Amino acid sequence: MSRRVKLPGADELFGGGSQVVDEISPVDSDAAEDRAPRGSTGRVRHDEKITVYMSEDELLDLEHARLTLRRHYGLAVDRGRIVRAALHLAISEVEVIGDESALVRRLSEPA
Repeated sequence: MSRRVKLPGADELFGGGSQVVDEISPVDSDAAEDRAPRGSTGRVRHDEKITVYMSEDELLDLEHARLTLRRHYGLAVDRGRIVRAALHLAISEVEVIGDESALVRRLSEPA
């Protein structure tokens, strides 16, 4: 017989109700203008996950950004929230200015 105590999971503690998630669809320029702007999700429960591999230097840069946000701006955020916010900014810029966006320029550079 196990002496471990069974604790409730996150779903039981936080309500675990179903969340409505916007369906992701390809963006065309006309649809982007009609669509309401989306914000990064911030501190909510996320049901979807991806794995991102990065170099040691990139991870250190991300951690440095996290500490800078905390030290200079009083923002205690985790790395995932920073990545989601940066992703939101990059995608929004592509939708608004297209090939002049920093993301398109960066990805167009020769490797």
